[in-house]
Amino acid sequence: MPPSCASDVVAHSYGGFVALQAARAVPIRRMVTYDAAVSLAGNLSVRWRPELEASMAAGALDDAWAHLVQGLETAGPVSRLPLGALRLLSVLSARTSLGAEMRGLLPTAVAEMRAVLAADAAVDDFLAVAAPTLMLSGGWSPSYFAETGRMLSAGVPAIESARVPGQLHAGPIRPGNRLAVITARFLLGGKSVPGPVRRGGRRFVLRR
Repeated sequence: MPPSCASDVVAHSYGGFVALQAARAVPIRRMVTYDAAVSLAGNLSVRWRPELEASMAAGALDDAWAHLVQGLETAGPVSRLPLGALRLLSVLSARTSLGAEMRGLLPTAVAEMRAVLAADAAVDDFLAVAAPTLMLSGGWSPSYFAETGRMLSAGVPAIESARVPGQLHAGPIRPGNRLAVITARFLLGGKSVPGPVRRGGRRFVLRR
């Protein structure tokens, strides 16, 4: 993207990783990430399951899906099920359009995880990020996303972080009012945390 075209960026998961890498070199006006998949000092290496890639190579997609979900813990409480139960869920979900789509994305997940781990960095490597950046993580997302946001917001002046209560890793796919309002408010230059927002008569507060 040419510098003259860079403006506001909203990115999720691996997209958050790409956006933060780009922000180190490309001028961006403001940026919001959600559950950005950034590896700091090897903290995501424990999430990598070699069995995932081996299962993919063998064409065992149900095994691959089970290892992906259990390793990344991005499916909420479901991620803590035994591998056998996750394999069964994969078989059942493959009959749905969403499940079939997720299975089709498994090769992409392997490539993305390898790219994230290969770009393992230190907090200081992101000091070049000058764009005001809000790193959000879901209240029900794996805790390592929030920890990454806290580490970067503590060491990089342009970055702040917050958790969005009641949101899973897939929050941006079904954001509802809460996540959409937080994102829009930050991009419009408003306060992100702390402070209440009222939407449709409901009040919520984000805390660091």
